[in-house]
Order: sequence, then C-alpha cells, then structure tokens
Amino acid sequence: MAHKLPLSGIRVLDFTWVGAGPITTALLVEYGAEVIKVESAKKLDTLRLLPPYKDGIAGSERSGYFSNRNPNKKGIALDMKNPRAMEIVSELIKKSDIICENFMAFTMDGWGLGYEDVRKIKPDIIYACMPLMGTDGPHVHYRGFGIQVNSIIGILHLAGFPDKGPFGMGTNYPDHVANPMQTAFAIFAALRHKRKTGEGQYIELCQIEAPLCVLPTSVMDYMMNGRVENRMGNQHFDFAPHGIYQVLGKNLFGNNRWIAISVQSEDEWQALKAAMGMPEWAEQAKFAANAERMANQAELNELIESWTVNFDGDELLKRLVKAKVRAGLVKDAREVLNDPQLNYRKHFVYLDHSVMGYHVYNNSPVHMSKTPAVLNQAAPILGEHTKQVMQDLLNMDEATFEDLQKDGVFK
Repeated sequence: MAHKLPLSGIRVLDFTWVGAGPITTALLVEYGAEVIKVESAKKLDTLRLLPPYKDGIAGSERSGYFSNRNPNKKGIALDMKNPRAMEIVSELIKKSDIICENFMAFTMDGWGLGYEDVRKIKPDIIYACMPLMGTDGPHVHYRGFGIQVNSIIGILHLAGFPDKGPFGMGTNYPDHVANPMQTAFAIFAALRHKRKTGEGQYIELCQIEAPLCVLPTSVMDYMMNGRVENRMGNQHFDFAPHGIYQVLGKNLFGNNRWIAISVQSEDEWQALKAAMGMPEWAEQAKFAANAERMANQAELNELIESWTVNFDGDELLKRLVKAKVRAGLVKDAREVLNDPQLNYRKHFVYLDHSVMGYHVYNNSPVHMSKTPAVLNQAAPILGEHTKQVMQDLLNMDEATFEDLQKDGVFK
C-alpha cells in the first residue's frame, strides 16, 4: 500500500536557478511537495545552456545538467518585467506555502517580491532566500557561483598538491551539498513551526557561511596553532599510506586506472603488508610506525605503486577487501553508471523527457521505509506546465489565457 508522502499538500513557488537553489527544491519535490518552477525565455536558467547535451547537440531543452537538477517539477514561463505577470505571481503566492530563491541579494525586492512584500499577500508564507553573500555586509553586492564560494571560504586553497597552485575540485561542492542540504533542513524546521503555530517565517542562507560549517579544520588549526594549512594532494594529515595508486591497464578512453588505499592503524598496515606478500622494504625502520611512514610518504607511495601497477584494478580491490584494507577503485562516469552496488540499490532512475527521451537521474540517497522519495517525472521543458497551472490552480479560462499569451506574459 502506498503511503502519503510527508510533504504532500505543500506547494513551493520556485524562483531558483543554476545549482544550490534547484537542488534544494528537488529535495522537497522528492518527498511530495508540488514545486512550480518559474522561468523566462528572456533570461534562461544558466544550466539550460550548459553541457552535457543529449547526443552532443546543444540546446536549451537538451541539457542533462539542468534536467538532473529539476525532476518532478512543474515548469511555467513568465516575463517578470511584464506588469500583468506580477498579477499572476500574486495569485500563485496566495496558493503557495513556500517561496524559494537564490538570486543575488535584493533581486526579488526589485520585482516587489521581497519577504515584506510577499508577507502582505500571504502572511504565513515561508520565504527561503540563498544570496551568495547574505543580505548585509561590505560584500553584499558581489556576484558569483560555486567556484567563487570555493575560493572565498578556502576550499580551493586546499585543493591540489603542495608544489602546485590550486586546481579545483571537479565540482562546486557548496552548490551540491552544504547549501541545499542546510536550506532544505531549515525549510523542514519552518514547516514544523508553522504546523504548530500557524506562523510562517523568513529564512536566509548565506552561501559562503553554510559550507564553512562543515569545513572547520583549517580555520580551527589557524586559530589554535597559528598554522595555515596547505594543499596535501591525496595525503592525509594524520595517516600514511593514504593515496591514489596506478593499477594495470587502461579504461575505454585510454586513461590509466587507479585505486585509492588508506591505512589508519597499525593493524591495517600489517594487513596491507600481508596483502602485498610481506615485501622486505616494508620491514624497514622508516616504515615501522605511522610517524615514520608520514615522514617518508613520497618513497612509501612509490614502493606501493610499484606493487599495485602489476594488478588489474578489480582483482586488486577484491584482494584488499578480503585482507580488510580500505580501498576503492577510481571510477569514471561510465563505470559509476554501471556500478553493481549502486544498481543493486536502484540509485539510478530513468525518466522519459519530452525532448531527450529516456535518460538517467539520481535517485534519493535516503531510503525511508514508509515514505520513500519518489521520482516519476522528468524535468520540464521551458513553460511546459504554464497552461495547466493557470487553469488548474488559478481557474483561468481559455480566453484570459490566450489574451495574456498574446500580451507576452508567458515568456
């Protein structure tokens, strides 16, 4: 028997774009909220214009990046600079429980949709905003995306090898993890408060503050010891060996294959030595204890790799797992998509997009026994549900819809 999802009956008016905001509302829609995504052809969501594109053909309806951030949502198109569009937004606000936006500070105020404006329309609204720098302070008007956040909070300073400059992380961690997760948590708390008191509230998440809350060590190290932590590559600040080592063969694209190995105790070091066949070099005094291995990591890593490079990665992984050594293959996207563990757990969901056809989405990583997350609808094309929302939610008749459409409201 299907259970009612925990956010069933909750409606979200979603003005978010790019990364952190859409991921926040994706978390809400997975658990039953109705999310109405407001867009405009006059200023497309940046993600609609970013690859990967279906079949390598660029187009605003062919971005897998955008699609993966926006499943289950209803999409409407409104020209926010058209005065008649604001009348529609006002009616949508009256029928919504939550507004979410992640523009630069005061963008919504410029449309007459700041929190105080919206509260006059819907007093119990929950209003969540996610400005890059917050809504006050000397840098409040700075613009940026995830890479700027990574830079400002010190993540990029730590990403790379000691003898080279920062080279990034391959993803914008704050956009994908810290900012949306903490905003969603705040929204859940606000919903609980509203259920108990009938009161809405204003939520402000500053995108340079949230990721710092889960990245404290370098700041604490400086405060306590006056020491500025530097890039460490794949090393660990407290254990050795801890690194990435080449294994035998190439992947389908001709790139080297690698395995990650981590040793965090003397028992694990003994287990790794046994898995390697107790080589003579491993018995040297300079590798006898963790402190010595930390001091001689460069040589240690070279010796370990001289062993790993002779093995197929999958065979070596099985060998190390059996020996109870922490290890994991470094996988590319194709290998991740075909990972037997992820597929056994049904992590990947395939949904039918109206332009791209069936393609992959990430299922929720949270498995709830009674109210599991639901993904059953591909991301919307621009304005796909405009007419449906106008008619079903606002009871708009055909003549009024056509008149507004002719006036350029639905763009």
